[in-house]
Amino acid sequence: MSNVIWKEIRSTFQRNDSMVYQLVLVNAVIFLLLQLLRLPMYLINLDYNITAFTNDLGLPASFTTLLHQPWTMFTYMFTHFEFMHIVFNLLLLFWFGKVLTEFAGHRRLLPVYLLGGICGGFFYMIAYNIFPVFDDSVNEARAYGASASVMAIIFAAVTLVPDYTMFLFFFGAVKIKWIALVLVIIDLISIPDSNPGGHIAHLGGALFGFLYVKQLQSGRDLGIVINNVGEAISNFFKRGSKLKVSYRKNEKSNSFFQTKQTPSEQERIDTILDKISQSGYESLTKEEKEFLFKVSKDDLK
Repeated sequence: MSNVIWKEIRSTFQRNDSMVYQLVLVNAVIFLLLQLLRLPMYLINLDYNITAFTNDLGLPASFTTLLHQPWTMFTYMFTHFEFMHIVFNLLLLFWFGKVLTEFAGHRRLLPVYLLGGICGGFFYMIAYNIFPVFDDSVNEARAYGASASVMAIIFAAVTLVPDYTMFLFFFGAVKIKWIALVLVIIDLISIPDSNPGGHIAHLGGALFGFLYVKQLQSGRDLGIVINNVGEAISNFFKRGSKLKVSYRKNEKSNSFFQTKQTPSEQERIDTILDKISQSGYESLTKEEKEFLFKVSKDDLK
């Protein structure tokens, strides 16, 4: 049983097009492990005081504390304790992550998630250190959850394709720009009521998602370094031979253009399909789009 589960996890990380599933899986596993910590405490009749442990995972509002726990700027965005909190975050991550990868490519998702979480984290810390209302809580406050990262993904998708339509229960077809607007309004009006730092972090993540796509459209990819690190981590889970990788590429090309292409044309097709897989259809040049369209028409004759 454990071997089957491990194989499923490995297969998820081996796929180049599964970053959405990888992020969902990592968040879900961490949540499950934190919840399982409660069981032995309950069985031996000890109070479940997880505060000391989670202080090493949550992002502190104090810059001084962050200097002693710099890793929390990353761990906080994968740490959840409440069931509805993680369910809501993972649903939004899955839905909008799919949109973003469809139109921008799979390489964009991880940088938006991580850098959006970092931006949201700094918004959270700055707010706690400049607004007087937080003076009494700045030394104890901690942030948890992927909400800022998810908001970054939502607004990256909205900036890229604002009129993309989702079908919502009770509401029917709704353009994602209106969903994003509602989420921002909820965050703004909720700041005085509960979890003010969290809502401020959400706004920071949303701002980053917007700026990321604007920079991408200007020809500047802010996530190059993150992608290189992500690929190194992903390669750690890969155990297949070079033959297997080559087979997958041939399988992809054969499934669409199998019989009518010369070797040179086939190589160009493979290159274009790889580009679509990594960066999305919109990354193609006009010439590449015309070539792909021409070849697809010839293949249907």
